[in-house]
Amino acid sequence: MKLKIITHERIVFEGEVDELVLQTKGGQIGILKDHIPITTALEIGVTKARVGEKNKYFATMGGIFQFKNNEATILTDVCEDGCEIDVTRANAAKARAEQRLADASAKIDADRAQAALARSLARLKAALAK
Repeated sequence: MKLKIITHERIVFEGEVDELVLQTKGGQIGILKDHIPITTALEIGVTKARVGEKNKYFATMGGIFQFKNNEATILTDVCEDGCEIDVTRANAAKARAEQRLADASAKIDADRAQAALARSLARLKAALAK
C-alpha cells in the first residue's frame, strides 16, 4: 500500500509500506493492505511503517489519518523521521517539561507542559526504536 506523510512544509515520507501502526485518539491501530476505508484523528505518538523486514518510525504530532483504496495519508503539522531526531535535544525538552510540571510554585499552563512532554517522549521513542 502507498503511504504519504505530509506537513505544511514538506512531504516527510512517500512510498510503499506493508503495515502501519498509528496512535489515534481512540487508541493504537494497525493497518494492512485492503483495510476498510477509515479517517481518524491522530494523537501525539509514534507511527511505525513496516517495509519488508525493516521498520521506519516517525514522531507524529497529531493530525489526521485517512486510508482508502490502499492509499494511506497522514496530514500533520509536525512529523519527524526517527533517524533524523536529535536525541540530546529531545532529552533536554523532556527534562524541561518534567521540571515545569514538578514545580508546584510555578505559574505554568499544565496542558502546554503536558503536550511538550508528550512531544519529547514521542521523539525519543521514534529515535530509539529498533
